[in-house]
Amino acid sequence: MNWTFAARSLICRFSSTTTEVAMMRIHHINCGNLRPWGGRIVDGFSHGGEARLVCHCWLIETASGLVLVDTGLGSDDLLERQGRLSSFYQTLHRPQISAGLTAERQVRRMGFSPSDVRHIILTHLDCDQAGGISDFPRAQVHVLRDEWSAATERRSWMGRRRYRPEQWQHHPFWNFYEANPQHRWFGFECVRNLMGLPPEIVLVPLRGHTQGHTGVAVKMPHGWMLHAGDAYFYRRELEKEGYHCTLGLRFYQRLLEFNHRQRMFSLRRLRDLVIDHGDEVRICSSHDAIELAAYQAQQLPLAEQYEPLRLSQPLPT
Repeated sequence: MNWTFAARSLICRFSSTTTEVAMMRIHHINCGNLRPWGGRIVDGFSHGGEARLVCHCWLIETASGLVLVDTGLGSDDLLERQGRLSSFYQTLHRPQISAGLTAERQVRRMGFSPSDVRHIILTHLDCDQAGGISDFPRAQVHVLRDEWSAATERRSWMGRRRYRPEQWQHHPFWNFYEANPQHRWFGFECVRNLMGLPPEIVLVPLRGHTQGHTGVAVKMPHGWMLHAGDAYFYRRELEKEGYHCTLGLRFYQRLLEFNHRQRMFSLRRLRDLVIDHGDEVRICSSHDAIELAAYQAQQLPLAEQYEPLRLSQPLPT
């Protein structure tokens, strides 16, 4: 185990005021820049022809090791782009792959070793969520069984382009889950007691974008954090005052969705969650650059340890 992680674990273990919940810490990291055409028609803020999307991942410090929620694009995607990323994905999203943005490189910059990443939880197996799995060959990967089935069968035209077995087919450590109707999280079906993970980490299925898409909820001292993956793309889709999404991202979501009715149902449930429990749950998604920058701004003391997102325009109030 890396000495930095070991020292942090010991400090928390012997502190009389620290519980396992309090010890967990979420780092918001960007593990891939996407530059689709469309500018502000897509992202709502960019000037010029290119939009700015990100791959918002979490690195969670726990008492038993590091946990990644999604991995973004990985080192091998940079080296073997044509084999690991479909031409459709590259044309649509125009990924700007950088070695410095890989989860593996950012883990090292924080003073950890890739071997300290004991678990990877995937919201889904799209190539810009799963590309970094191969950078952590000893990690246990957790995913909904329906998502694994969709990714390995690849029955549809879209499935053969979004799921890239080259990224993960040789990884040996997998854990598959199904939602238990008896288990609930704020009214949502959920999966508790993930293998080897703290009980404060819960899967919250949010189907529609893909067949087995899930959110990942983490109990923190101040309440819950929910990574909603690609259940929404634009921060204003969950506003209490009403739904709003850019024209470009409406098109994106409709194009990429597995099931429109399921996706809209998941989105409505998330909006209801914000309205009814917004003081208890904070939510983020995978690709909104403004949203990521806002979360990173709250952890500025760590700015030198990861690659912060820099925007030319100020954050909206």
